Amino acid sequence: MTSGGHHIPLAQAYDGITRTVADLDDVDLQRPTRCRGWLVADLLLHVVGDAQRALVALASPVDGPPDTDDISYWRSFQPGDDDADSRHSWWIRRSASAFHRPSGIVRVWADTAPAAVRAAGRADPDGCVATQGRVLRVRHLLTTLATEAVIHHLDLVVDLPDAPRPGEAAVRVAVATMDGLLSDDAVRPAAWDDEEYLLKATGRLPLTDHDRMELGEVAGWFPLLG
Repeated sequence: MTSGGHHIPLAQAYDGITRTVADLDDVDLQRPTRCRGWLVADLLLHVVGDAQRALVALASPVDGPPDTDDISYWRSFQPGDDDADSRHSWWIRRSASAFHRPSGIVRVWADTAPAAVRAAGRADPDGCVATQGRVLRVRHLLTTLATEAVIHHLDLVVDLPDAPRPGEAAVRVAVATMDGLLSDDAVRPAAWDDEEYLLKATGRLPLTDHDRMELGEVAGWFPLLG
């Protein structure tokens, strides 16, 4: 049923987050992240929601054909819906505060993320699933999940200088997503490494004047996703 290996980027992405948060104490779990107003524990709860969504989708296959792939999926989440972002941020902060201690969120993640990876490994990569009102092939769903996990891993570690970095296979998937959103005839500045590309493509870091000069009119497309 499976072709093998299709879940490896997601496994790497989730493992990277696990290695980042597993040994953090409650003080470190309350350090800031790149996501405005969210502490590490808050952002981790947001990613728990992605893993839970993966479990639901993978357990609920649907008939095709798909109406979305791993690139077009993101185009409906372009930056600018500040009201929806604000409501979700408020919900996350209140939900995280309901835990007796921030480390309780780590335990939920430690249970949920491996289960999502196991379900991903058993799923037919060419099968179809539904999530957030869209139908995707499993392999495209996993790509979107890995991409988001890599970006949020980079968000998590902004005040955790000794934390591990995202895995290579997971980063490649996230970079390929940004390349797909960028377009066929545009390329990133040669001086950007993968992490800088991901942070600038998602608006985590601003473009410099030099970046804008190199990108030309393409600079107006940034951020590629929020």
